[in-house]
Amino acid sequence: MSAGSPLLEISGLECWRGDRCLFESFGLAVRAGQAIQITGANGSGKTTLLRVICGLTRAEAGEIRWRGQPVDRSTARFRSEILYLGHENGLKLELSATENLRALKHIAGRPGNLTPAQGLGRLGLGDLAHRPVRTLSSGQRRRVALARMTLVEASLWLFDEPFTALDDDGTARVNGLVDEHLAAGGALLFTSHSPLALTGRAPARIALSP
Repeated sequence: MSAGSPLLEISGLECWRGDRCLFESFGLAVRAGQAIQITGANGSGKTTLLRVICGLTRAEAGEIRWRGQPVDRSTARFRSEILYLGHENGLKLELSATENLRALKHIAGRPGNLTPAQGLGRLGLGDLAHRPVRTLSSGQRRRVALARMTLVEASLWLFDEPFTALDDDGTARVNGLVDEHLAAGGALLFTSHSPLALTGRAPARIALSP
């Protein structure tokens, strides 16, 4: 695979919800260092698209390739190199922020160099590391969920509305982490009603029509 080849390639993707076609003949390519924002009205299939890429939802047609190989032939490798964050935070409310991240880091199986405490610090939650998640605000819970991006080695981030419930400080911290990820050769595919504010070039935008 050459240096300029896409990390992720999608071609001819088709997905239905009941008797309604969400999208068909859909394609895109995501390269190292690139961020792509998926836009569209509610119900246009943005979340479904991310779930199809992750293998959580099945498409009716199309092909997804990772590093030049069909995902269905290299599923384990693909899943080991992606980090998905959906609408739900995926946190256990009775556990502390640190305990949640420790468990998520273990499940991921590809830990980075930062500890949960350091990851929470990057999201501005150092003082709340040992508080039960149930006592945190919705914005603080979102920051805990997003802190996993600092703890796991992944080439491709797939984020569904990452800025939900975040204040300006939280948004700025996420933008900074994305900048670092892209500068290190990572890639991002995300849905959001809010644009990223990156120090480099602006994310490309691809619209889905309902």
